Amino acid sequence: MDDFLDKLPQMDLMRSEKMTLVQLIIPVESAHRSVTYLGELGLLQFRDLNADKSPFQRTFATQVKRCGEMSRKLRFFKDQIDKAGLVCLPRHELEPDIELGDLERQLADHEHEVLEMNSNSEKLLQTYNELLEFKIVLQKASGFLVSSNAHAIGDETELHESTYSNNGFIESASLLEQEMRPEPLNQSGLRFISGIINKDKLLRFERMLFRATRGNMLFNQTPSDEEIMDPSTSEMVEKIVFVVFFSGEQARTKILKICEAFGANCYPVPEDTTKQMQLTREVLSRLSDLEATLDAGTRHRNNALNAVGYSLTKWMSTVRREKAVYDTLNMLNFDVTKKCLVGEGWCPTFAKTQIHEVLQRATSDSNSQVGVIFHVMHAVESPPTYFRTNKLTNAFQEIIDAYGVARYEEANPAVYSVVTYPFLFAVMFGDWGHGLCLLLGALYLLAREKKLSKQKLGSFMEMLFGGRYVILLMALFSIYCGLIYNEFFSVPFHIFGGSAYKCRDTTCSDAYTAGLVKYRDPYPFGVDPSWRGSRSELPYLNSLKMKMSILLGIAQMNLGLILSFFNARFFGSSLDIRYQFIPQMIFLNSLFGYLSLLIIIKWCTGSQADLYHVMIYMFLSPTEELGENELFWGQRPLQILLLLMAFIAVPWMLFPKPFALRKIHMERFQGRTYGLLGTSEVDLDVEPDSARSHQEEEFNFSEIFVHQLIHSIEFVLGSVSNTASYLRLWALSLAHSELSTVFYEKVLLLAWGYENILIRLIGVVVFAFATAFILLMMETLSAFLHALRLHWVEFMGKFFHGDGYKFVPFSFALISDDDE
Repeated sequence: MDDFLDKLPQMDLMRSEKMTLVQLIIPVESAHRSVTYLGELGLLQFRDLNADKSPFQRTFATQVKRCGEMSRKLRFFKDQIDKAGLVCLPRHELEPDIELGDLERQLADHEHEVLEMNSNSEKLLQTYNELLEFKIVLQKASGFLVSSNAHAIGDETELHESTYSNNGFIESASLLEQEMRPEPLNQSGLRFISGIINKDKLLRFERMLFRATRGNMLFNQTPSDEEIMDPSTSEMVEKIVFVVFFSGEQARTKILKICEAFGANCYPVPEDTTKQMQLTREVLSRLSDLEATLDAGTRHRNNALNAVGYSLTKWMSTVRREKAVYDTLNMLNFDVTKKCLVGEGWCPTFAKTQIHEVLQRATSDSNSQVGVIFHVMHAVESPPTYFRTNKLTNAFQEIIDAYGVARYEEANPAVYSVVTYPFLFAVMFGDWGHGLCLLLGALYLLAREKKLSKQKLGSFMEMLFGGRYVILLMALFSIYCGLIYNEFFSVPFHIFGGSAYKCRDTTCSDAYTAGLVKYRDPYPFGVDPSWRGSRSELPYLNSLKMKMSILLGIAQMNLGLILSFFNARFFGSSLDIRYQFIPQMIFLNSLFGYLSLLIIIKWCTGSQADLYHVMIYMFLSPTEELGENELFWGQRPLQILLLLMAFIAVPWMLFPKPFALRKIHMERFQGRTYGLLGTSEVDLDVEPDSARSHQEEEFNFSEIFVHQLIHSIEFVLGSVSNTASYLRLWALSLAHSELSTVFYEKVLLLAWGYENILIRLIGVVVFAFATAFILLMMETLSAFLHALRLHWVEFMGKFFHGDGYKFVPFSFALISDDDE
């Protein structure tokens, strides 16, 4: 048997790649280029040899800080380009690679230029908003001040017509500084303050003015006809023009303070109509000049941002790569001479030749007189886990890794999940009409694969696109299981020939009560369509799907136990084979494997035996005669033998392994003690911090025994619960079928029974929405999660440890846009 197993292929996909711990001694002059070339290769995972140092104590902390500052500037440019609404496509012609120092100087110059233009633009925009508010106040407040003047309406019309008419620019001081002066006192001693305020503050502002002046004021307001941009938020806000009439210097002081507190801008409005017109012309002239200036500034700023935007993508990639290189260099140690860097890392065994060639090329390109020393080290700790995947297997590997990363060279469940996962999903989702809908969605994702892979997708769409091949296989298996169930949106079809049954009467109107008669050979593939609507439909499908679920569950759990045997054999653990695998196989198959055998025999013979009665009384009365429940000769003695084997398997799992481990430990410990006396040279070479020495010192028999006790109890109870857990295949398949039937009969057929076109159309729409959102979305998610549970717990729990760590090589291809 061992010779046969040794001749089997290595099953590279089943186990992770063999890893090698290597050491690099790199001269300082070629260190940067060597790490860069290794990042392009992407097959070496560096170990952090400076884990005890903070990021600021590391050798290349200054370079990392410089790269971080350049990343900040590049993000600033990107935000400015997005804010300006520019679309800067990278140049198609090849640009020469730029040195990091030159790039740093260019970015500093561009940032200074953009910041200066932003500052000037903000000042001009603030002045423009003030003048715009002044214009509105002049336009609206004049109606309160000179309402008796017959020319007020004409002046306002002239103001509207002359807006934006002057395109010149006048260099002068702020108009507000020139015009802000004490209001003139009229003959009655009545004074006024005019200004503008946000609409949402108006009510509180007016209430505060009334309280501060004790009601000795007159408040007039009118809405502005246009929205004004708020400089702080860059949003258009609605404002209200107000004029407050009062008397006395004390009231004026209070009103000005309240205006300042509420953010109201006050503007002087002369009472003389001539001065109003003169002031209006000056405001309009300056507004026109500022508009032209702002437009020119915006064009200049956009040109500067476009110049940066053409190279922005390349620069961001360059900075990310340089930062990753210096972060990796910080994981290396300087030797005592400070002339070379020492690094350690893991690489796949097949990649040693490629890494050696890359390091030789880096030495040659950097004109270094000393080459990089590359040699293999002896590893004490467990290596990382690395599986080579493709577009099809990567999604399944991610599903397995979500539960836990496989231990180094442990059997990989993803290999089997490529088939078992979509198949168990399809058992719960079996309907070839719904499967075709899933297939169309998967084909759409595959057809647009190249385009979607280059786009930045949302979280939900990214999840669907990443699992496109999973959806494809789920759809294909759903079509297959749907053909077996003979359901197309819950409707059966005579695809593979005629039915094996016919009605007792001339019509099938009595089929619900009188039943069906078999008159020819069985339907060649899947469920006979005549079961649909018959009196025996639900009992028949329940029995079929329940027994099928048990068979599939026992088969998958046995596969998990067989993989545990291959794991134990690969790692050379004969104890796990003798005291774990064998008793577990005996216990599981003595009970539930026997149940599966009874199901198959019952299907083949057409017996009417009650399997519930057989299994229950196998425990309660094993010696009792089976009577009509006997399926084959010698069944009762076989049941007694299987029951005894199951009872023997429990202590077999529990007791031998802890005592065997204790015996091995004692023999090893004694042999090592006596060996020190005669062969001290050999044993002194053993590293004091090796894993073996820790294992010997930390051996605790009580802990091992308790762990084995828990493992044994968990397996015995889990054999029952896991088998019952596979009945979810039956339950969800039945629920999916019944929901489809309800939507088809109670929605579509019911609406189609009316002659009204509108009712039929509503029925079709409701049926389509119910199918899409409930059956194709919610039921898909439900079946997906249940299949995930069956793999994570029932299948992988039999052999999978999942306590490894993933191989994460230093690779530029793995650096995302969010890594800064």
